[in-house]
Amino acid sequence: MGGKTNEENPEDILNQNHQLLAQIHGGSHEEAQASHVYVHGFKGFAAKLTEEKASEIARMPGVVSVFRNSKRLLHTTHSWDYMGILDDESMEIPGYSTKNQENIIIGFIDTGIWPESPSFSDHGMPPVPRTWKGKCQAGEGFNSSFCNRKVIGARYYQSGVESNEDPMKKNYNSPRDSSGHGSHTASTAAGRYVENVNYKESLAQGGARGGAPMARIAVYKTCWDSGCYDVDLLAAFDDAIKDGVHIISLSLGPESPQGDYFNDAISIGSFHAASHGILVVSSVGNERNQGRKSNTSTTLLDASEANDGYFTPYQSSFCLESSLNGTTAKGKILICRHAEGSSESKLAKSVVVKEAGAVGMILIDEEDKSLAIPFVIPPAIVGTHIGEKILSYANHSRKPTARIFSAKTVLGSQSSPRVASFSSKGPNTLTPEILKPDVTAPGLNILAAWSPANGKLNFNIISGTSMACPHVTGIAALVKAVHPSWSPSAIKSAIMTTATVLNKNNKHITVDPSGRKGNPFDYGAGFADPAKVLNPGLVYDAEPVDYKNFLCSIGYDEESLRVITKDNSTCNKTSFSSASELNYPSITVPNLKTNYSVKRTVTNVGKPISIYKAIVSSPVGTKTTVFPRFLIFKSYGQKLSFTVNFEVIAPTKGYTFGSLTWRKKKIRATIPLIVRVKSSNTGLLR
Repeated sequence: MGGKTNEENPEDILNQNHQLLAQIHGGSHEEAQASHVYVHGFKGFAAKLTEEKASEIARMPGVVSVFRNSKRLLHTTHSWDYMGILDDESMEIPGYSTKNQENIIIGFIDTGIWPESPSFSDHGMPPVPRTWKGKCQAGEGFNSSFCNRKVIGARYYQSGVESNEDPMKKNYNSPRDSSGHGSHTASTAAGRYVENVNYKESLAQGGARGGAPMARIAVYKTCWDSGCYDVDLLAAFDDAIKDGVHIISLSLGPESPQGDYFNDAISIGSFHAASHGILVVSSVGNERNQGRKSNTSTTLLDASEANDGYFTPYQSSFCLESSLNGTTAKGKILICRHAEGSSESKLAKSVVVKEAGAVGMILIDEEDKSLAIPFVIPPAIVGTHIGEKILSYANHSRKPTARIFSAKTVLGSQSSPRVASFSSKGPNTLTPEILKPDVTAPGLNILAAWSPANGKLNFNIISGTSMACPHVTGIAALVKAVHPSWSPSAIKSAIMTTATVLNKNNKHITVDPSGRKGNPFDYGAGFADPAKVLNPGLVYDAEPVDYKNFLCSIGYDEESLRVITKDNSTCNKTSFSSASELNYPSITVPNLKTNYSVKRTVTNVGKPISIYKAIVSSPVGTKTTVFPRFLIFKSYGQKLSFTVNFEVIAPTKGYTFGSLTWRKKKIRATIPLIVRVKSSNTGLLR
């Protein structure tokens, strides 16, 4: 129901909620209290209601939105070395002191934490910042003493999962992490330096650490084995804002494309967090995960030759459940196929192969051939080309054999970074004028802290945008430590404008599995570069009023806007004529007709007297010009505006891509330019 003013008493808000609920319960305050679940600091609440009563509330004056308690899914070490951060406890960046990271508090909305992990030790850390207002909530297997000077707060939320699922399915009714996902993301972003870690005593050996190892961690456990419910997510956002976190990290999201902003828990929570100066880092979507190997040569068999029951050889070649003959498969290494784009579980295939008595599996999978997955038998994943050669050998040899060697860690063997096949891609389906994703970070085969409750592992390797998200969170914490007064938008801009679109071989970033040249719909502004982020030169800043104007530009009226913001916001049509005009560190024009101009404003955060020159790479089919071509700054913090004009010069199909760079010597602040020329209807019957 909108934002809460500081003058409003929580008890009064609770009474108001009960009175509103009583109206749909025939005036019964008892039923109103029984249906009430949570009070949210943004003047809203959660309640257990029938569809009819929910519809009744939605029609009441002053109600912005009523939406179902939807479930979100978790998106799930040499990565910091790879990104160019010095290998020590301080994570110092040459030329800048990041010591202030000990005063930066990161809130993780996830599956909780395993506090005994050495990644969360508070050895040598100073006292908890005085600004902290949170608490350490005790529960099953977790008491308040588990919080320390590193993990300074922990809460858990279960109303959503209890309302929708069997309570017995939950593990640890407390902030303790039973799945490992929350511990993994928290340690990736802010874990302490831990020597001599590895995966199952063999892989990725070395020191593990987070991007901001001296930053503080606050835990908000909203995610359980089955997922994370909106009602708990909103409560966690609410508490994190009140507790005093500086950054919120969420490696989770919806199963399907996001809906309306005012009906989306993460959007609502993020809006209010940003309004309080809190940066929110969230993953774009998807989640995936190394296994044992065989030591001797074994008979190799095409799975199609082990077909069983009513299954055809072709069906059995995909190692579907119950499709394999145990007598034929026993003791062999099977070659299985995976259908491109299929949602079939690769892990499940290994279970089918093991249950059939086979001792190993070669999986032909072009999409995820680089992905580590915790198969239950010794595996190898190969691409289509290699897979066809193996099949040819198996089918044309009298006694084909194979041996799957133990996996080993190899550094710098491939051109990288590359965009993983599982990473969600653009364009933004909800608001095409805003580029998504924003930026790319390491997310493939990341080693970090884990929960021993899941697989008896203290450290685990998993993959997904869940792993990329905390890498960006760690970078954001370092920026906040060096520039504590910067707004969430300024930090975001610095990360985006200093990102690179080149790999370590100085060639353009490619996309798995095809190896095609990537574009901003794959990687956003590019691959995050923590070595450059602290000195971006210029930032594209935005205030809460800018986001209000943005909401007006995409169709929200003043009544709904005021109820959500709790102020006298107005929709000034002269402010934004299009969502493209939000002062965002990218420009997307999804329907360019003949020509269109977009205004942007940059703030000087470099040397007081600075001159920047515009360098433009026009999207194909357009002539793109910038005015003025030079920006002359006379002081730190000075703002200057410029205009980018796009003119159609040739017909094109789909989106085309370019860039705008403001350059001053070695400093380059670059944003992507994305354009789609609107199709002409000439020649069509009407």
